[in-house]
Amino acid sequence: MKAAAFLYPWDVVGDPEAPARIAALGVRQVTLAAAYHSTRALTPRHPRHRIVTAEHAAVLYPPGERWQGRELRPYAAGDWAPGDAYGEAARALRTAGLDVHSWVVLAHNSRLGEEHPATSVVNAYGDRYPWAPCIAQPATRAYLVDLAAEAAVRPDAGGTELESCGWYGLAHLHAHDKTSGVPLGEAGQYLMSLCFCASCRQGYADGGLDPDDLAAAVRDALEPLWRGGRAQDTGWAAVERLLGVERAAATRAWREETARTLQEAAIGAVRAAAPPGFQVLLHADPVAYHCGANAGVDPGHILGVADGVVVPCTGGAGALTPFVAHARDATVLAANLTVVGGMGGSPATLAADAARAAELGATELRLYHAGLASDADLAHVARALSGQE
Repeated sequence: MKAAAFLYPWDVVGDPEAPARIAALGVRQVTLAAAYHSTRALTPRHPRHRIVTAEHAAVLYPPGERWQGRELRPYAAGDWAPGDAYGEAARALRTAGLDVHSWVVLAHNSRLGEEHPATSVVNAYGDRYPWAPCIAQPATRAYLVDLAAEAAVRPDAGGTELESCGWYGLAHLHAHDKTSGVPLGEAGQYLMSLCFCASCRQGYADGGLDPDDLAAAVRDALEPLWRGGRAQDTGWAAVERLLGVERAAATRAWREETARTLQEAAIGAVRAAAPPGFQVLLHADPVAYHCGANAGVDPGHILGVADGVVVPCTGGAGALTPFVAHARDATVLAANLTVVGGMGGSPATLAADAARAAELGATELRLYHAGLASDADLAHVARALSGQE
């Protein structure tokens, strides 16, 4: 199977040996960050640094003229990726014989939430989630769609992978996170991720719910969990038990329609800006009500819109199965496997994990993340991709 490795521009810029080192792994493609959230990243082999701190979400190229005069617009990166860091890295990687696709993070932006608080998801208690732009708000949707088109269609990119193209919620790798003291389970996470901004309140009302009554019902449903109780059911059945079947269905209908239409708009904008043959993939979870970087989708719908999906498969590739029934001959079903041992990956079992993913329907591999992995991790990758392990 074709294998691609994720990279940041700062893994390449300033390290003239990086492109050849990545190519020597046996990958054919690099998925290179063009728009990314704040992070603190290790760079184990870079000749000039070992830690890069990206202080805020940013585009890793100069933002275009389309943003002039607009209140919501992308932020340029600071000294962690100055100028056209994406373009410089992409050119170096292509010179080494690698295909380059852009990697675009959309609805995950803490600085946007800090500077424009009204754009954020608001939970049933009135708490804002600054890292999570509400994708129901018209101005936010317009910003995300235009960002998708600009950040995806970079020079030297043959395609793109859109991450966080859907709802973000409570779960977040926040600095010094202290939110796991009460085990909420999947149902509690869903309830704590429901948004009650003005746009979502109107959406609930249009679906026949009183938003004030709904917020009160969510708080009541969560109260036993705060006291240490656990949902007796799992999956959507647990949400229905806590919130009631009708209320749960109405919230899900609003959120899933909102996510679907955003995904359609973002992918459509990318296609309109891209040359023929430009590949558009979505980082996706087959459970449509899930939140996060791997956006919850309806498998049949998304494979009728995008060229394929990138699916988290570390620890098991079962999430591929719902997509297989809807795949066409050219559909990409990419299994995303973590190859950083220190981040929960298992590079030593990559060959076996890839084979299992292929049995379940994967057509390609994504390896997270070649810039963060140790030399020993990358040695396992190289052996696995060459068939020696």
